[in-house]
Amino acid sequence: MSGYRKLSRTSDQRKALLRSQVTSLIYRGKIVTTEAKAKEVRKMAEHLIALAVKERDNYDTVTVTAKVARKDKDGKRVKEVKDGKKVTVYDEVEKQIKKDQPSRLHARRQMLKVLYPVKEVPKEAAGRKKNTKEVDLVAKLFDEIAPKYADRNGGYTRIVKIGQRRGDGAPIVVIELV
Repeated sequence: MSGYRKLSRTSDQRKALLRSQVTSLIYRGKIVTTEAKAKEVRKMAEHLIALAVKERDNYDTVTVTAKVARKDKDGKRVKEVKDGKKVTVYDEVEKQIKKDQPSRLHARRQMLKVLYPVKEVPKEAAGRKKNTKEVDLVAKLFDEIAPKYADRNGGYTRIVKIGQRRGDGAPIVVIELV
């Protein structure tokens, strides 16, 4: 007997499907899918959230100085002429950064193996590359989701049955973060 559902797909298609659904679940908080897919997505999502809960406070805060390009009101780099050449002006800034401990770094890499990159496109300029942002789902897991479930021992997702699909009668469910 197999330890997982095959979902009538080849292994690469099945892994891609489950990765995309787990990514959507973490990003949106809930998705609608079939019952069999939801049970497989639940396994992967619960594992990622458990990793985030375990490693949420496992970092050091370090102060670093960084050279940052000075920008004008439009967000463009300020340039000045030196020796007949245009040179960007840099300012030194001190920043507080989180430096992961080795176990948290490993957990971060395990999460990145599963989660796809997500780009957020603003509604007013939909379809354009301007102002698109890369969403850091691993940071969302560590900073938003893990503190919410810190005192909980598993059971981070809920599956609610909502009926049958019209075409083939497959049971449809909503899987959501509790």
